[in-house]
Amino acid sequence: MKKLVKRIASAVFGRQAPRIPDRETQLLAMGALLSNQQKQLSSTQISHYEFRIFSQFGDDGIIQYLVNNLEAVNKTFVEFGVENFLESNTRFLMMHSNWSGFVMDGSKSNMDSLTNYDWFWKYDLRCEAVFIDRDNINPLLQKTGFQDLGLLHIDLDGNDYHILEVLDFSTLNPAILIMEYNAVFGSTRPITVPYSKDFYRTKAHFSNLYFGASLPAITLLAEKKGYKLIGCNEAGNNAYFIRKDLLNERIRATSVESAFREARFRESRDQHGSLSLLRSSERQNQIQDMEVINVVTGQTESIGPAAL
Repeated sequence: MKKLVKRIASAVFGRQAPRIPDRETQLLAMGALLSNQQKQLSSTQISHYEFRIFSQFGDDGIIQYLVNNLEAVNKTFVEFGVENFLESNTRFLMMHSNWSGFVMDGSKSNMDSLTNYDWFWKYDLRCEAVFIDRDNINPLLQKTGFQDLGLLHIDLDGNDYHILEVLDFSTLNPAILIMEYNAVFGSTRPITVPYSKDFYRTKAHFSNLYFGASLPAITLLAEKKGYKLIGCNEAGNNAYFIRKDLLNERIRATSVESAFREARFRESRDQHGSLSLLRSSERQNQIQDMEVINVVTGQTESIGPAAL
């Protein structure tokens, strides 16, 4: 049978039969097609453009929509908390559009595995194994040499608000800012976990639900830095902000109320570390006694039970 297949292939394609594309090549081709098809849509709601190639949820599609509709965006990115980078929000940008980037993760083994991928040498990608805190983040980014960055994605599962607060945007000046938000904290209160230099979400609370900041808190801080909220992904974990001077008819500011999406994924853990699959209000009730900081008043509050 194998010989027959080879003879047929040789007859159709000549003496050298084409190599069957691997899964990664097929994914990149599919992403390119989906990116081109977006141009036929007229919606300005970013979630309508979602598709997933290497991102965890539909963020690859949102990012393609943004870079295709923003003027004069440099093809550079920085992403925090990428694990081994296989599932990330900037990998498709790099492999499809040849963006240059810098990624960081707290695990040395993750960064070592990244440098060993057979495609690593093909792209202008730098990486560093480092646990990010308020003291080291600006020196780390200064080392990249990036100015007027195309995209910055902060996903730390912990001190996200506090890192954004101290970031020096005078040189970095990203066009697109993506921030992970904690939907369990709700859509109305501007709250964040207190800063702890070595914050680790599983250690902070066994459920893995106590981390980061609410969408209102992140939006208030982003606006102070010159950015407008334009929407969230449908999964309810990433919020998208655009530098004010880049807003246009295709990319418009929106309100927290309109942008907020409740997270449907069920990542909570029990005291033994197994998935507990809590839903909706069950998640907030699990961490109701934990303390948060109201970023407007500066006061410490408890998360409190979910409203009935």
